[in-house]
Amino acid sequence: MALKYMDLVEVDLGKLAMAVSDWKNAVDKLKTAAGNARRGMRAKSDKARWAGANATVTRGFVTKTTKEIVDLHTEAASIYQVLNDAHTELVSLQTQIKTAVQTDATNLGVRVEDIGDGKVRCYFQHIRGDTDERTQDQLDAKQELESRINRLLAHATEIDASVARALRKSHGSDARNAGHSSYENLDEVQAERAAELAKLGPEMSDKQYMELNSIMRFNAKDADFSTDFYKSLGGPKDTLEFYGRMSLDGTIGDDKRRLALSRQLQRNMGVALASATDPDNKSHLPANWATDFRKLGTQQLQLYPGGSNAPYGYQVLGGILRYGNYDARFINPIAEHIVQLHRENPDRFMGNKPTVPGSDLDWGYNPSGKSGAGYDPLSSVLEGLGHSPEAAKKFFTDEPTVYKEDGTVDKNGTLGYDYFDALTDKDFEWAPDSLVHPGSDEAKHARAMGPDALGHALAAAVTGDAWDADPPELHRDEDTAEIMRKVIERYNVASEEGPPPEVMKDSLAKMGASYIDDLNYSIMDFGGSGDALERDALFENSSDGSMRTSFDEQKARNFMMLVAGDEDGYKSLTSAQQLYMASGLAAFETDEDRGVAFAQNAAKVHGILDESRSHGIREEFKDPEEAQQVLQEQNGEWRKSLVSGGVTVAATAGAAILLGPAAGVVAATAVPLVMESAGSVVSTAYGNHTLEYLKDHEYTNDPQALQAVQDVEKIGERAATQPVLNFAQNTGMSNKEATDLINEIEQSYLAGKTVISNNEKVSS
Repeated sequence: MALKYMDLVEVDLGKLAMAVSDWKNAVDKLKTAAGNARRGMRAKSDKARWAGANATVTRGFVTKTTKEIVDLHTEAASIYQVLNDAHTELVSLQTQIKTAVQTDATNLGVRVEDIGDGKVRCYFQHIRGDTDERTQDQLDAKQELESRINRLLAHATEIDASVARALRKSHGSDARNAGHSSYENLDEVQAERAAELAKLGPEMSDKQYMELNSIMRFNAKDADFSTDFYKSLGGPKDTLEFYGRMSLDGTIGDDKRRLALSRQLQRNMGVALASATDPDNKSHLPANWATDFRKLGTQQLQLYPGGSNAPYGYQVLGGILRYGNYDARFINPIAEHIVQLHRENPDRFMGNKPTVPGSDLDWGYNPSGKSGAGYDPLSSVLEGLGHSPEAAKKFFTDEPTVYKEDGTVDKNGTLGYDYFDALTDKDFEWAPDSLVHPGSDEAKHARAMGPDALGHALAAAVTGDAWDADPPELHRDEDTAEIMRKVIERYNVASEEGPPPEVMKDSLAKMGASYIDDLNYSIMDFGGSGDALERDALFENSSDGSMRTSFDEQKARNFMMLVAGDEDGYKSLTSAQQLYMASGLAAFETDEDRGVAFAQNAAKVHGILDESRSHGIREEFKDPEEAQQVLQEQNGEWRKSLVSGGVTVAATAGAAILLGPAAGVVAATAVPLVMESAGSVVSTAYGNHTLEYLKDHEYTNDPQALQAVQDVEKIGERAATQPVLNFAQNTGMSNKEATDLINEIEQSYLAGKTVISNNEKVSS
């Protein structure tokens, strides 16, 4: 029976704590009693020189009594361990739900209402005279709160059910016999139940399937649970056969409920496998699981007797690998093996794709439906790297290892190519991971799945966080910066390798926004003047504590010209630039000279970005008037919500600022900020007054404003100018000093535009 939210809020867990204490005392006393029984009457009975029928009966009685005392101790210990774990977890959940209901809901002006089945809904109360209009931020916050409370309730319900099940099995049905199931912790209980359900395979009912997913959802990251669960499936081959049957069961036909359940299982199994294969965890699977997976990768699995289109092991494993943060020691050898197999024969794994009738195009080993149907393991393992940032970084930087067909190391083999260079080569042949008909219109995009996954893997490698992390954080170092350098050298308007695939552009925008500080640093090197201008001192304090990297001035602007030429890329980079610029000016309010130097360079970067978008629109719309109208309409609207709707300031220096809805296609991107000093907190360095100033002076996109705007430069100029005016005001500049500064900013902004317009002339 599902818990109501008030059940969890109001339950007196102090009583459970007392029960835990009582059971602990019982365990201690029974341990003493069991020891006494073994050393006392049992030992004496065994040594006694009895004879006859009475001796046999007496010795048997003593032995049985001793066993029962030992069994009572085992049962009591099991009950204590389960109750103790449950109490610890429930206390945490109760604290979280009290905060959500009593604090967060109140602050948001939201009511929480039980709707049955262990779920709540959150809604804004009507206040007399109120228009009931809510901002998107408020609506998003309400939905997040509702989802959070429902997750907490689901977790508490799962714990309650697991404890009840464990107590029944520990006690058994015989009041006179204490020897039954015993558990060392609650994880063991949950893993046992998950194994029972998994053995049913596709025969699981929807209710049982939901129970399995619920158990795994809340325990997948627990190494004790995940290791026990995977061991219960058997071995690597049994694991692949189980997941393969479940994914096919979930994706065949048009059962949306079953598909949703299989998607949950895919994510849960991926997260659990990552936990179970991390050798740094106390509990983990033996190393042979990794080698066996590689061996099975090129073998076909008969999921059903006599079935056709038997999948290769890597096709099935790929579906699991798409989720979870994997240790490089596990996933990288698999990724290397797959890349090497693909290079030898790009269509190797495509030959067994089934021919499906009608619209059943998601049938396969990737129920999520993202980046392919699941027949191309290369796309799958790249998605896995996209969720495993440390592994992705090592994949693109470590010396490669050559593997044989069976996945064993070829000690005498040589590779002859670099993974980054190979995968970003314009002639790299990506597999068409789709079940669409080869001659259909949709088939044109079938080979886009791989480049999309590659973009995700590179984004994880250069930012140090999963490509879709929410909230994201920056974990950059020398290796991540070196990969970013290679990205910039490969993807820019002057690259001989040509432009990136369209599906990679969102990832490039995310990477650019996450390195906006290094792009600014690179631009401040006109004619090699960076060292003379002491730019290292100007850019030394970053919110993630990383050191600056120069990507070369020309290559940096060529990269920005490519990314900002696209609408969504422009949104991401200019949002990041405006926030980065404002943070620097707030940090340098006590150092006017450095603040001015920083502002001039930042204005130049703004000019580069704005002219890059202008160039992009001129390419998209040959009619000058049509292009100008698009510039005004597209750029005005998103800027209007830049500060009011899209920014969150993190509380510590380690987690950078986030771009939200204003960033367009990149929903959540971590942007580094300039700090007042090493170790400063973001809220101090960025300055609440800066946020307020930008909000008060934001660009309004009403009809009158649009009529007043003659060209896109007016919009870009405001973005470059407003933080500078705030800086002038806060540093106490006179009107003349502020005027002179704005003139300098104008020249810097125009200089940025000029270098891009010169690029455009050369390219045309």
